[in-house]
Amino acid sequence: MASKTGQDQSQDENQSAGQSEAQSEAMSYEQARDELASVVKRLETGGLTLEQSLDLWERGERLAAVCSRLLEGARARLSAATAERSGSGDDEDERPF
Repeated sequence: MASKTGQDQSQDENQSAGQSEAQSEAMSYEQARDELASVVKRLETGGLTLEQSLDLWERGERLAAVCSRLLEGARARLSAATAERSGSGDDEDERPF
């Protein structure tokens, strides 16, 4: 069986990264948060190669972005619901949680 060239391996890695990003985007907040905690734990444990550590770090960054996006969406929904309930959308006292 012939081994893959560097270009073939790079294409495979790019496809895997794209699939991983798509999977991240489809996660619930709880799923992304739990996986992020797992990534952090694995990084803290150590014993990984530099490449493995970098891959995990990048995965963690994507998961953190997913969590942040979902939390911002939740904040926007809560703000809209409270504005609707109070009858005004321009409330000056819009403090974060």
